[in-house]
Amino acid sequence: MSDPLAPHTAHKRERPLSPHLQVYKPQMTSVLSILHRMCGVALSAGTLLVVWVLLAAASGEAAYDTVMNIIQSPVGMFMIFGWSVALFYHLCNGVRHLIWDTGRMFKIEHAYKAGYVVLIMTVLMTASVWYCALNKNTAASKIIVIDTLAQTHGVEQ
Repeated sequence: MSDPLAPHTAHKRERPLSPHLQVYKPQMTSVLSILHRMCGVALSAGTLLVVWVLLAAASGEAAYDTVMNIIQSPVGMFMIFGWSVALFYHLCNGVRHLIWDTGRMFKIEHAYKAGYVVLIMTVLMTASVWYCALNKNTAASKIIVIDTLAQTHGVEQ
């Protein structure tokens, strides 16, 4: 019994392969695109953490304390830091994509400059938020402290 596909397999044509990561040298545009997708996944995972905090807060003091102990641990702080980096990178790169949607900055030199701006803004925004969060002398911290003291002593604002 002969194989009906035998004539086709004997003359199998060599077809070109699709380009993939092993063929091309990584460029800034491709690396930033991959990072954008990875940050989207990280934001989804981080959002689950936010939902966990909200559910714990609604469940009672014991559940909330448990979650906060986990978040305030070194691993939890690392996760929150990573989530904030992903948030700001995804935001800045999303703005870059919105600019591209208007038909601007398609030349490779503009794409590279915009990529560097995205990276610099990500670092600046992340650093400024963490500076404000960790520094007790920022205006936001002072407002929170004044608010807390006023509530503790029954002073109306």
